[in-house]
Amino acid sequence: MLVAAEWGSGQVFWSMLWFFMFFIWLWLLIIVFSDIFRSPDLSGWGKALWSIFIIIVPYLGVFVYLIARGHKMHEHAAAAAQQQEAAFRQYVQQAAAPSSTADELTKLADLKAKGAIDDAEYQRLKAKALA
Repeated sequence: MLVAAEWGSGQVFWSMLWFFMFFIWLWLLIIVFSDIFRSPDLSGWGKALWSIFIIIVPYLGVFVYLIARGHKMHEHAAAAAQQQEAAFRQYVQQAAAPSSTADELTKLADLKAKGAIDDAEYQRLKAKALA
């Protein structure tokens, strides 16, 4: 009963709010550090100085980074998304592209030469490929 009287609905709300704010802060730190280390336009010294600045003065460092390089963060994210989409499209086109009849016949001839299939099987698969 004593614990229930001590924790009112307002206290629960504030506790939840601070809990979520803490995780938002962690998410911001992860995003900023990942952008620092993925930035091709920052030198090694620039990355080191930004990292030290954010570690020594975390709140000020993150907010200054967001103000100073927020537009670059967006450009990096857009470029990464375009690269991932291009890679995905290339993979899908490569995986879904039907092989040509000549490729199938070449594979069948190789299998027959290696002895993996006999002449009757070769003729059946060849007729299927040409159909």
